[in-house]
Amino acid sequence: MSVASAPLIVWQVALPVPLPRLFDYRPATGDAATAADIGRRVRVPFGPRELVGVVAGVGLAEPGAPEPKPGESLDPAPLLHGELLESLRWLARYTHAPLGEVFATALPAPLRQGEPLADTHAWAWRLTEAGHTTLPRLRGRPRQLAELLAAAARSEDTLADLLEDWRGAARALAKRGLAERQALPAMASASLPGQRPELNAEQQAAVDALLAARDGFAPVLLDGVTGSGKTEVYLHAIADCLARGKQALVLVPEIGLTPQTLKRFRERLGVTVHALHSGLGDGERARTWAACLRGEARVIVGTRSAVFLPLPQAGLIVIDEEHDGSFKQLDGIRYHARDFALVRAKALDVPIVLGSATPSLESLRNAQAGRYTHLRLRARAGVAQPPRVRVSDVRKRPLDAGMSPELFEAIAATLRNGSQALVFKNRRGYAPVLLCHDCGWSAQCTRCDAPMTVHAGGRRLQCHHCGARRPAPDACPDCGGLALQSQGAGTERIEEALAKRFPDVPVLRIDRGTTQRRDALEKLLHDFGNAPGILVGTQMLAKGHDLPNLTLVAVVGVDEGLFSADFRAPEKLAQLLIQVAGRAGRAARPGEVLLQTHHPQHPLLETLLNGGYHAFADAELAQREAAGFPPYAHLALLRAEAQQLEATHAFLHAVKAALHATGTAIEMHGPLPAPMPRRAGYQRAQLLLSSPERRALHAALDAAWPAIHALPEARKVRWSLDVDPVDLY
Repeated sequence: MSVASAPLIVWQVALPVPLPRLFDYRPATGDAATAADIGRRVRVPFGPRELVGVVAGVGLAEPGAPEPKPGESLDPAPLLHGELLESLRWLARYTHAPLGEVFATALPAPLRQGEPLADTHAWAWRLTEAGHTTLPRLRGRPRQLAELLAAAARSEDTLADLLEDWRGAARALAKRGLAERQALPAMASASLPGQRPELNAEQQAAVDALLAARDGFAPVLLDGVTGSGKTEVYLHAIADCLARGKQALVLVPEIGLTPQTLKRFRERLGVTVHALHSGLGDGERARTWAACLRGEARVIVGTRSAVFLPLPQAGLIVIDEEHDGSFKQLDGIRYHARDFALVRAKALDVPIVLGSATPSLESLRNAQAGRYTHLRLRARAGVAQPPRVRVSDVRKRPLDAGMSPELFEAIAATLRNGSQALVFKNRRGYAPVLLCHDCGWSAQCTRCDAPMTVHAGGRRLQCHHCGARRPAPDACPDCGGLALQSQGAGTERIEEALAKRFPDVPVLRIDRGTTQRRDALEKLLHDFGNAPGILVGTQMLAKGHDLPNLTLVAVVGVDEGLFSADFRAPEKLAQLLIQVAGRAGRAARPGEVLLQTHHPQHPLLETLLNGGYHAFADAELAQREAAGFPPYAHLALLRAEAQQLEATHAFLHAVKAALHATGTAIEMHGPLPAPMPRRAGYQRAQLLLSSPERRALHAALDAAWPAIHALPEARKVRWSLDVDPVDLY
């Protein structure tokens, strides 16, 4: 009589593949799989290749199935566990994304590739004996670095604050044996805490409210006008967090804000402040992740992806500029860092501060409903006063690169007063389109339904959607005429026009084209200094930058945002105008904001000028409620693209049928053409799902999800789901 063999207990592994399931493997060593393995990384065979996944569970192998293949455990202890593991499971459920892809998104690249957890020593540089001897003969940046190191070893954080481009100089010295890198204790203090400026009454009230809420989950909306000192409130709350032995995570929207914030935090808090953003190398990001996991990183400043850092001793989360659209991931796992941070703060049972001068309508609605504590900072900190705002009617006025004579005179007066001016245009490049004046031909992208932007002073055409580039033609391809004209103005053309008008002052352009290198924005602004000059920039300059000698902000191209079909366009434009206006007059000198428009009586402009952002927000919320748009409804957007439009429509119609079959009452709109129907050679369409109840929307998606993945039509298209889309593109 045979004895049945014991059932095999296997790992249920989440792999970084676009399949909504787990895969069974067994330990290669012959050891039994146990619950203690959950959260460990494992390397497993998957078809002809090997993948690194994460053990998401253990269970019995399926009866009658082939014996699971063996996998290799990579970690002595689970990397993902506790709160972070459960929060990532929640994110996979909420975004309806494969768990393996969510885990992969949360881990830095070296860990995704199976490398061991990084060493987290802090590092310093010292001058060797040869370096001391050779110092007098050194030149340039290596000489400057050697002089800093001659007195004493300096930590890398300190060097970053003292000397630009120090890393290249350090490598040069190390190659010659003149300097060397040495490890410091991981928890080494960076400096003594700096002096705290005195808070005004509103700031002190906000700090008191935050300290009173420090012992549990408490979402707080810190709603302060530009220049009101929100960062000082953050710093006081973080200092209290450190005093209690806890970790603080600060999310900022742009890489450009990170160096400025890091320097200020290091000077004030007296601890090593860790950074995490896409401008860092993979190794640096992996070290920050490991330092957080070990509890060594006490203060972390990062962009969107920093929301995935482990926080075993969490005490506070801060989201600066919480309204900013860059907190939303627009490809891959389409999460919103602000919303996921709220989920994590609740799971960690810590307070979370959402700060902004122009809060999102979702956050304002939550504050109105009592779900958030609403703290207001209505006055600018110190002696700074709100800027004077005026509208310039440019109808029938001669324009040069989109700028009126009144604007040029305002800039000239600003420069005569020894101040700086900012000309804001949220369109990079030389001009939006190249047009033939004889026959009407325009330079269109051959792969997208969009015109190509003119760059390099009219010599190059570039598509800002698919990246295609080509030289600008010498003659019209249709009629052979020579009357090709660049229509409209981007930042390059504005820069050119201003440099001609004001040749005796620096004109600095800040956009994606000039800030691609690491810490480029900080270096450009540092070199620009406080002398009279003109900045030309896109929305990169609208966020958080403190320019004390900037007294004039001129916004050209306001009209482009007044008539968009996107229901969020008025909110985005209002936020952008308020934020960029807030760069003016942040110190003792009064500021002025000039808005150029062909529509001076537009209701949005009148509401902003007469009532401010909150008057606009109240009116916009009433319109959203009447129309059934967020935050009074919940959306999900299914996007599909294929070489043939018929394939995208067939897939979306099949999805619609699968959702109908669930019996859950949700609204479905489409299939609809995407706002850009063709992009990078693919035909695009979408299906918009809407429900006044979040639960009903997710119930329908949960019920239909297996059937959607199994659709034959799904194999013929590239498709994605975006829950809570920030735009409908």
